[in-house]
Amino acid sequence: MTTRSGIDLLPTSRPLQLLDKRGRRAPKTRGGGLAMPDDETLLAAYRALVVGRRFDRQATNLVKQGRLAVYPSSHGQEASEVGAVLALRPTDWLFPTYRDSVALVTRGIDPVEVLTLLRGDWHSGYDPVAHRTAPQCTPLATQAPHAVGFAHAARLKGEDTVALAFLGDGATSEGDFHEALNFAAVFRAPVVFFVQNNQYAISVPLARQTAAPSLAHKAVGYGMPGVGVDGNDVAAVIAAVAQAADRARSGGGPTLIEAHTYRMDAHTNADDATRYRTDEEVAAWRDRDPVDRITAHLRGAGLLDDARVGAVAAEAERVAADLRERLPEQTPPDPAELFAHVYSSPTPQLREQADLLRAELAEEV
Repeated sequence: MTTRSGIDLLPTSRPLQLLDKRGRRAPKTRGGGLAMPDDETLLAAYRALVVGRRFDRQATNLVKQGRLAVYPSSHGQEASEVGAVLALRPTDWLFPTYRDSVALVTRGIDPVEVLTLLRGDWHSGYDPVAHRTAPQCTPLATQAPHAVGFAHAARLKGEDTVALAFLGDGATSEGDFHEALNFAAVFRAPVVFFVQNNQYAISVPLARQTAAPSLAHKAVGYGMPGVGVDGNDVAAVIAAVAQAADRARSGGGPTLIEAHTYRMDAHTNADDATRYRTDEEVAAWRDRDPVDRITAHLRGAGLLDDARVGAVAAEAERVAADLRERLPEQTPPDPAELFAHVYSSPTPQLREQADLLRAELAEEV
């Protein structure tokens, strides 16, 4: 099926892949025409994956120590986040979810600032404009229309900015997802919708979320290309997102990319994943580890030796140590901040509510 402009809309039957799970070059038929990233880009991806995973492990430990309120781990799906970020220009914008902390670290945002929102603070922790990264979004899919509106406005202003909206598989069941894709397709907004299909919307498996052949097939109904890619193959992710971004930048409109990956840890520290998935299933995905895959490829190509592996590992440890040292201890929030930034000028109702809260707090003293 094609559009009037000749763009093929139907995704391939299998996710596109450049590297197999052992790090070897996949057959050309699996790549679907994707171009292998250059050596420098792959080495940058390796570094970002190692640092990102160490950051993820450290953040998980901080939750266990009570220094972080919540942390949704992306262990196992780091290649999707790292690859998507590295495929964009610094002038492009990210619209992340709560699970995309590794993407933010890869974007160059201070890890302490990345975790500020997850400590329970009222702000994102970082300057969205300086980093061209919207605040991490907890409600499912609500950032997707924001990405579309931003990208559409940028195009009207004559800018060549592309917006990438990170989404989970559960977000594709939300109305905001439909509205964002429909608007983007109709107005040919320069957006890449990047769905990390980690197989579960908390405890709900993909088969209970949709009857579509794949999430990438959902693009067909909106008149945009859908691409399925191996989300644990960082080379394929970089190539697929770069291709979609180039198409959007040149006026070709949006693309929906489904990255097939897996969340190795529980949904958050409040979740018990053993209630809805088996150890055998987890083990099968562990065999497709994205860090092991790119490491094997680079070693096989003679681009990575023990010295470089050690240097990157040492850098990752420095990032983790710095995060432990600089992440401040949790301080009790000021209840008055509930009302401080709702409106520029507080309404009478808001002032009344603030007075009621102050009175209740005074009685507790």
